[in-house]
Amino acid sequence: MAYLEQAKQLLMTYGVDYGLAILKALIILIIGLWIIKALRNGFGRFLSNRNIDDSLKPFLKSLLYNLLLVLLVLSVLSTLGVQMTSFVAIVGAAGLAVGLALQGTLQNFAGGVILLVLRPFRVGDYIEGGGHAGTVREIQIFNTVLITPDNRRIVIPNGSLSNDSIVNYSAEPTRRVDLVFGIGYDDDIKKAKELLETIVSGDERVLKDPAHTIALSELADSSVNFVVRPWVKKEDYWAVYFDMHEKVKLEFDGAGISIPYPQRDIHVYNESTDKS
Repeated sequence: MAYLEQAKQLLMTYGVDYGLAILKALIILIIGLWIIKALRNGFGRFLSNRNIDDSLKPFLKSLLYNLLLVLLVLSVLSTLGVQMTSFVAIVGAAGLAVGLALQGTLQNFAGGVILLVLRPFRVGDYIEGGGHAGTVREIQIFNTVLITPDNRRIVIPNGSLSNDSIVNYSAEPTRRVDLVFGIGYDDDIKKAKELLETIVSGDERVLKDPAHTIALSELADSSVNFVVRPWVKKEDYWAVYFDMHEKVKLEFDGAGISIPYPQRDIHVYNESTDKS
């Protein structure tokens, strides 16, 4: 009976002690998560009120959030009685395995740092990289988020993006619109070129400097092709691209200039047979 009483006393003592430790750890975890969320939101507002590049804001918020989570986990483990020296030793012993398992994650983190340091693009730029194209929405700690013109969301790992060729269509303030228009071989070349010059020069969005180019570029199989290359502000690129096609078609139709299209002539031969 004495042994049972001692076991019962020990169970009650350790049960109370561990129960209090677990309860304390849960309280720290709940309050800690609430504080981390409040700090992240406050830090976000702080960044919004400062003259900081939009590319850095999501990255810094993600970095702060993850660091605070690590500190919270360490605090909870310490409250549960886990010795930090033992914990550090265990982590150190498992470091190689963890490093191999998280190799891709660490590569993505390093890629994010490289992208933010080298700045090949910023938030709001339209880029092509990692096999995708779209407008940069966020540069996060591990991934970069693109939004396509048809409003699809693409998440690209920073590791693969930083090691790939990147085409930034928004880096320069101006862009050249490359257009090709064909006319028939029987049409008046000089008249067609004059019409193209009138259309391009009459568009206020076309820049005077650099000067645009209109030249006969190719004597193709079924058409005489002109290249038309006006320079515009980057935000006017697509509007000018679409408008030029419509204007050229209307002007050519009005002037009686044909725009050839692929066609095939079929010749049918009737063979007479002598049945006699």
